[in-house]
Amino acid sequence: MTIDYLGRLSFGGVLYPYFAFRVPAGFPSPAQDHLEQEISLDELFNLRAPHTYLVKVVGDSMVLAGIYDGDLLIVDRSREAKHGDIVIAALSNEPLVKRFCREGGLLVLRSENTKYSPRYVMESDELSIWGVVRFSVRCHDVA
Repeated sequence: MTIDYLGRLSFGGVLYPYFAFRVPAGFPSPAQDHLEQEISLDELFNLRAPHTYLVKVVGDSMVLAGIYDGDLLIVDRSREAKHGDIVIAALSNEPLVKRFCREGGLLVLRSENTKYSPRYVMESDELSIWGVVRFSVRCHDVA
């Protein structure tokens, strides 16, 4: 799985209506009666530019974590990666998205797809963590 860097985010987003009710995956209910407030996507995703950036996912190695080919990831480079985080990393200059794990004294970058083996970070490898994935956004448009 690879990533495409899309760039930094900036503040000052558009305000969108926010409805306080949860949407059932069945028969819809009238939403206008439940309008609670207006929020921005900056607020919803707790974005803190310039520490936040976007990447687009290419590949299927993280599908069991709910990250699919074409998804947009919101990444916070100000957070320090801890065991279990999904990270954007460069392993020997190869950018990738993986689960960051510490196993004994080893660092392991794990895929979330059984088709792919874990990547054990060896002494000769150069590892750089570019940020922790905070959110993923998926387009459901089939066109």
